[in-house]
Amino acid sequence: MLLTTGSGRRRPAPLHQIPRTTLATTTDGTEKMSITKKGRRGGRVAALASALVLAGGLAACSSTGGAQADEPAQGGGGGGDRETTMTVAMITHGPAGDTFWDTIRKGAEAAAANDGVDLQYSSDGDANNQATLIQNAIDAEVDAIAVTSPNTGALGAPIQAAIAAGIPVTMFNAGAGDWEQLGALSYFGQDEAIAGEAAGARLKEEGAQKVLCVIQAQGQSQLEARCDGVSQGLGTDVERLYINGTDLPSSQATISSKLQQDPSIDHVITLGGQFALAAVQAKGDAGSQTEVVTFDNSADVVKAIQSGDVGWAIDQQPYAQGYLAVDALWMNKNAGIVLGGGQPVLTGPAFVDSTNVDATADFAAQGLR
Repeated sequence: MLLTTGSGRRRPAPLHQIPRTTLATTTDGTEKMSITKKGRRGGRVAALASALVLAGGLAACSSTGGAQADEPAQGGGGGGDRETTMTVAMITHGPAGDTFWDTIRKGAEAAAANDGVDLQYSSDGDANNQATLIQNAIDAEVDAIAVTSPNTGALGAPIQAAIAAGIPVTMFNAGAGDWEQLGALSYFGQDEAIAGEAAGARLKEEGAQKVLCVIQAQGQSQLEARCDGVSQGLGTDVERLYINGTDLPSSQATISSKLQQDPSIDHVITLGGQFALAAVQAKGDAGSQTEVVTFDNSADVVKAIQSGDVGWAIDQQPYAQGYLAVDALWMNKNAGIVLGGGQPVLTGPAFVDSTNVDATADFAAQGLR
């Protein structure tokens, strides 16, 4: 839940007003979506849209690295048995084998199957290589592009080149501050500053004194915005620790070393689910009593919350991001529809904790949460 300040900027509501879960109703992941839109003009974010019939309030990426253009994710599909209506290139910075990005891709493939879209997925964690993938899509004369932009300095020009070539673009997951300026139709994701502030406010409520914010990749604006937001909500600066997000054993060792060096750290917040699990192991290695919380949910994070190893997670609902980024392009082509009314379409954040984790467990096991 967000409140509008006197300046018109959207801010997190007090924690007692923030829903701590977002439930989804689905069958096989390919059911046609419904869209709910609400908000005020002048607010930072006006809409919450859902491919899963989502109910929610507050919760971009969990990792980086690795090029990918492989087989469809389990449970997804290209155009199914329907006649192909258009070709959409989805180009992300997500690494292969990352469950967060598998969930985004599953949502995109469900939308493609419903709409008869030929979905061409590719990714690369290097911004310059991702820019090349965008140019390749332009050269292939695809009908539309759905793209993440963790580094607009490198990706802004090719995104604008696609739009100049008459190719509609939606943006999602990363690039919330730049999508409108670049000329994209819509943006689907969470506002990382708002999500970070909500996390920081909750940490303050829980009595956190010294917080370590673990960042898995340098140079990605949405990750920095999360830690900035945590500092804002907490009311004091957090310490940042950079790890190699493509190497989990190295990440675990780096976190463990930091906890051994500074036993005053009482909370660790990671920016991706798998890094929370690495932090739990690092905590044990270091003999630390620190509490671990995280951005981004997964089946393994759900289990860790149920066991008490992780305190809570902020869920930005990546399935919805993937689904909406593709479905919005189909609706624009076939009905001239533009979602969001000039505002980003929020898919999060929502808190998942011990009070509601069981309600999300089945969906997480299906790769939908």
